[in-house]
Parts: sequence; structure tokens; C-alpha cells
Amino acid sequence: MQTRVRKIVTGGVFFALIIVLGISGLGFIPLPAGAAITILQAPVIIAAILEGPIVGFCTGLLFGIFSVIQASMAAVTPFDMAFIQYPWIAIVPRILIGPAAWLMYFLISGSFHKEKPIPPVREITAVITGAVTGSMINTILVLSGLTMALPEILNWPIVIKLISFNGIIEACFSAGISLAVILPWKGISTRKKSKLNR
Repeated sequence: MQTRVRKIVTGGVFFALIIVLGISGLGFIPLPAGAAITILQAPVIIAAILEGPIVGFCTGLLFGIFSVIQASMAAVTPFDMAFIQYPWIAIVPRILIGPAAWLMYFLISGSFHKEKPIPPVREITAVITGAVTGSMINTILVLSGLTMALPEILNWPIVIKLISFNGIIEACFSAGISLAVILPWKGISTRKKSKLNR
């Protein structure tokens, strides 16, 4: 019962963070070229790695629904209109972020061996891989959906460039934020102990 309550509370906290980042604009980092990258997928990734694929799925679903609502409240671009007309473009990729991130984390960390503690290096590698996977799935699927919905605006050469540039930057930010939250949450330190502390 306590585990279930913890999962609900954790999912709620990270979804609330998505709303705050989205409404405030803090979830979008402007680039010199005039474009922007989003870090709104990071809370979904963190929730999934900490509490499992179901929490990641639910948080991602709420993220997708919030994206559609936000687009409908301020529909100023063709992409906003695409989210309204084809809500699956915003929802399906977001519900896959968490399960994909958790699966990669689970496989690399070896979490199925519950009786064995996870070495810090493996934990860090697993978090980075899970975060990058979840972020790239979001970027690739959303852009692919928009390309199919708006072929007059987006084409595959443009999408490939966006994935190669924005997608990689977003994945790096997601990995960095995930490490900054998950490692302290789990009490994992990356600092080497001095001889005096040993």
C-alpha cells in the first residue's frame, strides 16, 4: 500500500513539474539560431526510472494530454493545429517515453538482480542510456507525426536535421537532469572518498 501511494505521489509531483515548466516557459531553452529545445520529457524519464514503467506511462500520458490542451489554448502555429487535429501526435510519443527509458535502465543496470547492489558506474550508465532513449523516442516520433500531418511544412530531410541537432541536445539535457535528480535521490555519490574518510 505504501509503495502504491509513493508511486502516485511521485507521478503527481513530476506531472506538476511538467505543467509548471510548460506554462512558465522554463521547459524551453532558446538556442542562438532562434530555435528552442525542450526539457519537458525529463520529468517523465525520471519518474519512470524511479518508480517503474506504469508510473512513466501515466506521467507521459498526462504530459501528452497537457500538450494538446496547451496547444488548443494558444493555437498560433501549424504545429499547434496539428496537435489539436491529430492528438495522437502529442500523446502516443509521450506515453512511450517512460516505458522506453525504464526498459533501457532496467536492462543495463541489472535491476532484475534485486539482491545485488548496483555499482555506481553501471547506475550512471543505465540512467544516461535510459534518458537518451526516452528523449530520442519523443523527438523522433513527434517529428515523424508532424511530418505526416504537415507535409507542406516539414519533410524528411528537415526532420533528420532536427533530430541530429535538436534531438541530440535535448537528449543530453535529459541525461544531465536525470543524473542530477536520480543519483542524489538514490543516495549515490560520484565523488571518490579520500583516504581520511575510508
